[in-house]
Amino acid sequence: MIGGPLCERFDLIFGTSTGAIIAALLALGYTVDDIHTLYKEHVPAIMRRRTARGKSEALAHLAKTVFRERTFADVKTGVGIVATRWDFEKPMIFKGSVAQAHGRQSTFVPGFGCTFSDAVQASCSAYPFFEKHVVMTAKDERVELIDGGYCANNPTLYAIADAVIALKKLHSDLRVVSIGVGVYPEPRRWRSWIAKFFLSVQLLQKTLNINTFSMEQLRTILFKDIWTVRINDTFERPEMATDFMESDLTKLDMLYQRGSESFAHHESELRELFGIGAVRVKGGVN
Repeated sequence: MIGGPLCERFDLIFGTSTGAIIAALLALGYTVDDIHTLYKEHVPAIMRRRTARGKSEALAHLAKTVFRERTFADVKTGVGIVATRWDFEKPMIFKGSVAQAHGRQSTFVPGFGCTFSDAVQASCSAYPFFEKHVVMTAKDERVELIDGGYCANNPTLYAIADAVIALKKLHSDLRVVSIGVGVYPEPRRWRSWIAKFFLSVQLLQKTLNINTFSMEQLRTILFKDIWTVRINDTFERPEMATDFMESDLTKLDMLYQRGSESFAHHESELRELFGIGAVRVKGGVN
């Protein structure tokens, strides 16, 4: 719709967990179609694994295959990949630009010296269903990380904070597109021997959803004057029942098609946001 790669139209692209894969690839110049192809190839294979070790090994294969040894010095626009420090119980956000350093310019190292592969694996490691991911920083610090969803499943506030506080942008100059994964009916699990496992999945899903909606509520309170399009539609039909552990490619394809419907519902808002047909002003935050 905007006539070019998203990395050329957005100054910042933030992502958490599965959104970290998308944000990283977009910041490196990939198209949305490229990313969808990679998802179909790799993500079901990850989620089909039965153990945390198996899921983490499959995730590592995806990250190393797709990102290879690329670092945060390779980005084509500002980026933020959100993970959670296991030991300190606080966010760890991998960024590419010293301009996003919030007063720590003298010690800033892009991505803490880690590769995109490590950052994305960390952000996606939904412990305990995945193993914790260990990275070594440029300072030779060993850091244990888990899924960024534990601190910011919806990273929009972090992106706005970088834009307003670090990059000194005026609220009136910002355009925000905030994309969630959607809200779906809970799937029914019939086999009693895995009931406890899926209860844990349900609990984690609830935790992530609460985090998502809390961050969105705060955004609307703190930054209600910043022009934002939020896309996180609710799908209530029984056949849409799913959770973040989904591995059925047929179901995932159906979800992708419903995502296209979400775009159609919000297309007029997005066209207005970007001034389609008018002079484009660069300054988007995702």
